[in-house]
Amino acid sequence: MSVARFPRFLLAAACLALAAPGAAPAQDYPSRPIRLVVPQAPGSSSDTIARIVALELSRIAGQQVVVDNRPGGALTIGMEIVARATPDGYTIGYAPVGALAIGPHMLKKMSYNVLKDFQPVAQTASNHMLLAASPKHPFGSVRQVIDYAKKNPGKLFFASSGNGTPGHVGMELFKTMSGTQITHVPYKGGAAGIADLIGGQVQLMMEGLNSITPHARAGRVRALGVTGPKRSPALPDVPTIAEAGVPGYEATTWNGIVVPAGVPRPIVTKLNATINQALATPTLRKRFAAIGAEPGNTTPEQFADLIRKEHAKWGEVVKRSGARIE
Repeated sequence: MSVARFPRFLLAAACLALAAPGAAPAQDYPSRPIRLVVPQAPGSSSDTIARIVALELSRIAGQQVVVDNRPGGALTIGMEIVARATPDGYTIGYAPVGALAIGPHMLKKMSYNVLKDFQPVAQTASNHMLLAASPKHPFGSVRQVIDYAKKNPGKLFFASSGNGTPGHVGMELFKTMSGTQITHVPYKGGAAGIADLIGGQVQLMMEGLNSITPHARAGRVRALGVTGPKRSPALPDVPTIAEAGVPGYEATTWNGIVVPAGVPRPIVTKLNATINQALATPTLRKRFAAIGAEPGNTTPEQFADLIRKEHAKWGEVVKRSGARIE
């Protein structure tokens, strides 16, 4: 049969199929369980949020989303698994700000490029951190901390949950913008740092709300300021650090879903729509509110833009601070 005699609708369908590779797989996606790689340990901040998201995604997508924790290597072990996975949409990654915007500037060598080897899908959550003071010390405001630190350079100590964590670089930004010298004491995890903050071994700590808010509400630590651009619904009476004495200060944490760079665009589009649908459910919003997280609602392009901006911002902070992960 000649092309001229080939039925027009069949010819059009054939051309459409050739022009849109990946369209057919996207129609059936997902047809089997999805693996969600989390580069941190069970019980961590990212893991908590990832499991809330995975539960709603499983219900909406009709396929189980299985959380696979792969901690270690300053988040690089889990992220490398995602970068090197088959690009079919069945291995996806839960990426915190530390993995995409902070860690790459602190590590001497990485086996992947965060701006080239991942395809952003959707931002899932954003959160504030809290600058808290030990109740064993007399600081009741951000301004008091700054005044004391300027008169006593290097004599204040701040805890973090580890080198290169958001709390670490968030305090480095605070020091730069406030003109202070405060000594960093890294811990192996937030719980150990919070325990020493409560006990008075360190005077300050910047930590995610979901970890430290219960201690602030119970009076075990003193809440001085949240790090976001606006007050947090979880602690509405606590000012932002910008309000409290460091104009322009902002250091939010965020998480999102990424996939290997080669995943077909139709699958990325479908996964983005499913994630945003999950983020809009009352169940997820209630669970997020309980831990002080705010759900995202982004296109892949908006999430990619956030990653680029934050990558550049924290690169400058790390460079000025001289912080490194060996």
